[in-house]
Amino acid sequence: MTLPKFALTDTIDPSRADILVVGTVKGDKSVTLAPGAEAADAAFDGKLADVLATLGATGKAEEIVKLPTLGKLSAGVVLAVGLGKPAADGALSGEQVRRAAGAAARSLGGTARALCTLSTIDLKAAVEGIALGAYAFTGYRSEPGDAPVGAVDFLSPPEDTAKAAKAALKASAAIAEAVIIARDLINTPPNDLYPASFADRAAKLADANKLDFEVLDEKALKRKGFGGILGVGGGSSRPPRLVRVSYRGPKPVKKIALVGKGITFDSGGISIKPAANMDQMTSDMSGAAAVLASVVLAAKLKYPLEVTATIPLAENLPSGTSYRPGDVLSMYGGKTVEVLNTDAEGRLVLADAIVRAAEDKPDYLIETSTLTGAQMVALGNRTAGVMGTDSFRDRIAEIAQATGEGGWPMPLPEELRAELDSRLADLANVAGHRWGGMLAAGIFLREFVADGLPWAHIDIAGPAFNSGGPWGYTGKGGTGVPVRTIAAVLADIADNG
Repeated sequence: MTLPKFALTDTIDPSRADILVVGTVKGDKSVTLAPGAEAADAAFDGKLADVLATLGATGKAEEIVKLPTLGKLSAGVVLAVGLGKPAADGALSGEQVRRAAGAAARSLGGTARALCTLSTIDLKAAVEGIALGAYAFTGYRSEPGDAPVGAVDFLSPPEDTAKAAKAALKASAAIAEAVIIARDLINTPPNDLYPASFADRAAKLADANKLDFEVLDEKALKRKGFGGILGVGGGSSRPPRLVRVSYRGPKPVKKIALVGKGITFDSGGISIKPAANMDQMTSDMSGAAAVLASVVLAAKLKYPLEVTATIPLAENLPSGTSYRPGDVLSMYGGKTVEVLNTDAEGRLVLADAIVRAAEDKPDYLIETSTLTGAQMVALGNRTAGVMGTDSFRDRIAEIAQATGEGGWPMPLPEELRAELDSRLADLANVAGHRWGGMLAAGIFLREFVADGLPWAHIDIAGPAFNSGGPWGYTGKGGTGVPVRTIAAVLADIADNG
């Protein structure tokens, strides 16, 4: 999907807009208008909030109320979207704006052009919310339905200079486009997205953005000793790959390694999953999609960094050539792992990729993956678990919360390491019990991180895929989490080291 055409305007009533989007706020006693709606209110003689209240508007988050303007404005309809309650000081957060803009965008299907005034509260959030809320994955439908909104003008924030507003619009649109790249990959069915075809898509993105590209096929993986990737991918007729996409910015101040789990379909292998909801395992490559989109974004925004995405790709399927519980795999770098459960496959491909990524001697390593069901048990479907080096873990979790994607710092308790001891190998791929499964997976990954390298593991098992109804700027299917978090972390490292 392509983005709507975005532009800035200094006037609230351009004749070309079909719909005017304004914000409403939930007050203690009645609905009020959010900043940016002043001119629209004047056209209704200062009674716009009263008219909307008559139609049932309360200002609660993501509430949609439409009002025909009857010639009072050149736009034919006012679309009022609720932002919810402000903070105690009256401020509205960027995430409130983002979700409201997303809800509005989901109501704008078939609209040629809209004007959004939420940008006067937070332009960046409004652009991201509209772009992501308008997203629809329709490539496999014979009748795709209404097209998303074609174009959106944003009312320029009064405190911003024109140059700053244009820069914010451009950067926010690029971030949203990166999320959409990830969403499109995640939502592509596994008969069309498998290790080789994912690698082909990555090659095209790399070529389009002048990035360095490398792919190792199964023969190269065997020659170089990538036992984890080969073990997991051995049961499929579509063999595994290892993809690396690299960007070098102008005068780079730091080198960042990104690693993302790319299991293009996960049946669980010999330790097969239950049939219920197995279709959602098409999303088990969400981490790979996120880091690929992130390195493309780094190039588009010209971060002064070196960024390399290392992406292990495999299908985890049962067959006569599948790896088995009881096998011992020789990983890239020399460590050995006893396989106790073939459905704990992600950590095996990631271990190989982490060791390879660390060979570049990066300053930081960020890995993300749909790694454990235990993440959802602990934190639910919208909050990622963040583990790793304490200071870097906390930095990423704080940034994730600021972006609205959400993340919570989690420990790596030393006593859990003994649970991964193996009777045969250097370690086992799972503990002998179900307790602390998310943490045990993080401890397993830590075994493959180079000494002294600040690193973080972001478990997005729940947040990566929305199996419920749409909300805010998040539709059903792939979400693109944590692309916006990674983008913000890269920007923070570029500014602060």
